Amino acid sequence: MKPTIGIQLYTLRDFIQTAEDFDMTLGRLEKLGVSDVQISAIGDIPAPIQADILKKHGMSVCVTHKGFDRMLTDLDTMIDEHKTIGCDAMGIGSAPSDCRDTYSNVINFIENAGKVGARLKECGMTFNYHNHDFEFKTLEGADCSMMELLLTKTDPDTFRFIPDIAWIHYAGADPLEILRRMKGRVKVVHFKDYIIDEKGERHFVSLGKGVVNLGEVYDLCCEFEIPHIVYEQDNDWSGGDPFKATEESWEYLKSL
Repeated sequence: MKPTIGIQLYTLRDFIQTAEDFDMTLGRLEKLGVSDVQISAIGDIPAPIQADILKKHGMSVCVTHKGFDRMLTDLDTMIDEHKTIGCDAMGIGSAPSDCRDTYSNVINFIENAGKVGARLKECGMTFNYHNHDFEFKTLEGADCSMMELLLTKTDPDTFRFIPDIAWIHYAGADPLEILRRMKGRVKVVHFKDYIIDEKGERHFVSLGKGVVNLGEVYDLCCEFEIPHIVYEQDNDWSGGDPFKATEESWEYLKSL
């Protein structure tokens, strides 16, 4: 099964802060042939208005990124919002700063995330965790990484992953190995690419222009029947234009 390819709207976050801009942005993506998006960093646009604009442009939402603190205090409202936009996967873009670094912090985060995930499961939804590179660093006072704990101390029924391939690669881990360890727990994979310049500094680039072997990751996604692959680029867009970078990366995804 080939994954459905889509766009992570965080890449275009400056252009989804109002209903008018959200409408314009989805219109531009529709012209590219995009029909699957992830919603992240969107402005204060009520869910029913989001739903109307999504429907207008024939878009479905594969997953979101939302604040973990709000999940702990206002989860039922968030569930209603997700049902309104037709999305069954609620994700976080990163663990809050007080949930990292130490073993006890991570274990506390896992316990809270498990409660959120259990409630979402009751409602036919899933909790999803998106990684950066810090999850692969050894924790203070422990001999393991946060990622190791997330993989081994969480319940597969209530804790899923949104593996970000470039961040895994940049952390020095093998994206294929990590994806294999997450098998059965992934609905959406983030495709991202980067280069290291002559000064040793990292720069994100359009897909296919960097050092990450995305082709082999795509093949494994097909083998594991992962439903969705979305393009995401945090910054360093081509010519400073996130729409240009999105168009370039969309063409690359189609070539796969």
